[in-house]
Amino acid sequence: MNTISRRRVIKTIATGSGILLLSPKSIFASPPRFKDKLGIALVGLGYYSTDLLAPALQQTKHCYLAGIVTGTPAKAEAWKQKYNIPDKNIYNYQNFDSIANNPDIDVIYVVLPPSMHKEYVIRAANAGKEVWCEKPMALTEAECKAMIAACRSNKKSLAIGYRLHHEPNTQEWRGIIKEKKLGRVTKINCAAGYRDNRTDHWKQKKEMGGGVLYDMGVYAIQGARLGANMEPVAIVQAQTSTTRPEIYKNGLDETTIATLEFPGGVLAEIKTSFGENINFNNITCEKGEIKIQPYSAYNGQNGTSPLGTINHPYNVPYQQAKQMDDDALSILNKKPMLVPGEEGLRDIRIVEAIYRSAATKQRVSL
Repeated sequence: MNTISRRRVIKTIATGSGILLLSPKSIFASPPRFKDKLGIALVGLGYYSTDLLAPALQQTKHCYLAGIVTGTPAKAEAWKQKYNIPDKNIYNYQNFDSIANNPDIDVIYVVLPPSMHKEYVIRAANAGKEVWCEKPMALTEAECKAMIAACRSNKKSLAIGYRLHHEPNTQEWRGIIKEKKLGRVTKINCAAGYRDNRTDHWKQKKEMGGGVLYDMGVYAIQGARLGANMEPVAIVQAQTSTTRPEIYKNGLDETTIATLEFPGGVLAEIKTSFGENINFNNITCEKGEIKIQPYSAYNGQNGTSPLGTINHPYNVPYQQAKQMDDDALSILNKKPMLVPGEEGLRDIRIVEAIYRSAATKQRVSL
C-alpha cells in the first residue's frame, strides 16, 4: 500500500449499505511535521544580538533566526534586508504579545538590559514560547523566581545564556574537578573584567541593572562556584569601589572584590571590574593547580594543569552557536536544559549577598 502512487489509489471500504469512496488526500493525510530546526526570535538588537547571536544563528544546525523584536524601525528594516526576515516575523514592544499566534517562532531569546528581563521572560512564557534569557538573569532573587514560575506554569523551558557551560575548555577543566583527578579543591582565585570606556550605556545606569557585579561579576561568581564544584555558604567580606564617580554614580560599582566561603573552609577570592582588563581562573587542588587564562573570553581559552594543557581552539561566534544548538536540542528532545533558570537564580542570590556584605562590612550567610 505504501509503495503505490497516491495519484492512482482510491480505497474502497465495504459498509453495510454499499461502498464508501475515500479520496487519495484523505488516505495520505500527513501528521503534523516534527520540527528539526527551531525558529528563534531575538528580543533586543544591541551589540550582543547584532555582532554575536545573529552571526551564530547562521552557523547553527538545530535553530535559525526566524524573527526579531525591536523598538527601532531602522534596525527592523536593516535586519529584514540582511537576514531576509518576513514582515510577519518582525515585532515591536507594543505588539510583542501577538507573537503567540506565530508558528514560525518557537523560542524567544531575551537580549535586553537586565531590568527588562523579568517582564519579557514572563510575557514570552505567557505567549506559549520556549524562553532563553541573557545573563544576568534578573536584578533580584524574587524576579528570578517569578520568571521560573511563569515558565513552569506555562509548561515552557527556560535557559540562561551562560555560554561557558557549553564551551569545551570549560567542560574539560570542570571534569578534572568533578572527578577529583587532582584531589579536592583547596582555594580559588577568579577575576573577570575589562576597561569599559562608555559613559551612557545601561551598564552605567543603576536602574537598568548596571554595575560590574551584575555583568562581568557573574563570570567571576561562576568561576568560583564551578571551580569549587560546590555552592558557597557565605560571603566573608566584600568591597565595591570606583575610580570614575562621574560615570559610576550613586555608589554604582566599577570594581567589586569579595571572598566566598564554601563547605570545608574552601575560600574563593573574586574580582570584577569595568576599570581594568583581568580574566583568569586559578583553582588550587591537593595535587596541583589548574590555571585558565583567559577564562571567560569569546575564544582563546588556554588552560594548564599537572595533567597537561587544556586547549580546544575555535573561532568566534562558536560559543554562542554551540549554546543555542545545545539548548535547541534539549527542547527538541524534551531533555532538561544545561543551564536552567535555577542556575541564574543561584548567581543573583550571591550578587545580592555580596552587595549586602559590601554595604554592611559584615559576613553574610547564604
